Amino acid sequence: MTEMNIVEAINSTLAAEMEREERIILLGQDIGRVGGVFRVTEGLFERFGAARVVDMPLAEGAIIGSSVGLAVSGLIPIPELQFLGFGSQAFHQIEGQVARMRFRSQGRYPMSMVIRAPFGGGVRTPEMHSDAHEARYAHMPGLKVVAPATASDAKGLLTTAIRDEDPVLFLEPLGGYRLQRDDVPEGEHTVPFGQVRRVREGSDITLIAWSTAVRVALRAADLAAEEGISCAVIDVRTLVPLDEVGLAEAVGRTGRALIVHEAPYSGGFGAEVAATVQQEAFWTLQAPIRRVTAYDTPYPIASIEQLYIPSAERVLEGIRLGIGEA
Repeated sequence: MTEMNIVEAINSTLAAEMEREERIILLGQDIGRVGGVFRVTEGLFERFGAARVVDMPLAEGAIIGSSVGLAVSGLIPIPELQFLGFGSQAFHQIEGQVARMRFRSQGRYPMSMVIRAPFGGGVRTPEMHSDAHEARYAHMPGLKVVAPATASDAKGLLTTAIRDEDPVLFLEPLGGYRLQRDDVPEGEHTVPFGQVRRVREGSDITLIAWSTAVRVALRAADLAAEEGISCAVIDVRTLVPLDEVGLAEAVGRTGRALIVHEAPYSGGFGAEVAATVQQEAFWTLQAPIRRVTAYDTPYPIASIEQLYIPSAERVLEGIRLGIGEA
């Protein structure tokens, strides 16, 4: 094991996979000589050269569109969107080409591709940088959606994503890029898609989250423990495919569920999780399923973002309400 933050885990994984598979090509804005806006690709240009670490223009549609052509030709592109909020400028390519190509061609054209994109709050970015739009992409058949919360999972899930025959949207937690540090296995390490991670055991209520929201849920669980409330914490890890059985089993142990995410309340992926739990674990539920999320407003200015995204205190209030309901 080696302790790493998430940036270090992703960088080392990209390097290892590029050594293993010469068909991998990285492309994105400023990922080459600069090493990316968050330095996630730092050193890879010098190591693998301009033919495999390609600086692209400020045009997300062109970045993803070029990746489609590379993938159809048999290569494995890993394009970077500087922020998931900028993915709106490439949505037509992701929805109309990336997600559909294997289906449209009846499997004749491959679409092995990993779209990397940081998202979420906690770092006081300007407008359209921190938006959590994961639900848009989970609603896109043909695309897998992955959101690690730890450095270990960042390595394991990214390795799995790169080796997958289907396209994967790999969401990286802005708020945890350097703050989250944990032990990462050395050498070969893969994490299968579609399996939740049981982060913390508890008996009174199950907190369900992904990405940076997992850390928020853990802090809330600590606060709840001071009040004698025992919280289980579940990390979804992959939104598509979703571990329906794992979620049902986790909620079944406590009879109560609280979902935490950084996207707005209405239409957020938490609604899909709630519907899944209601369907698969209905007879074990002792109270309504609750959600603590961002608000149904545009992302605010940086100085007040802490009032917008879920905090441990807001989650604690949700826990209290969930426990108090019959």
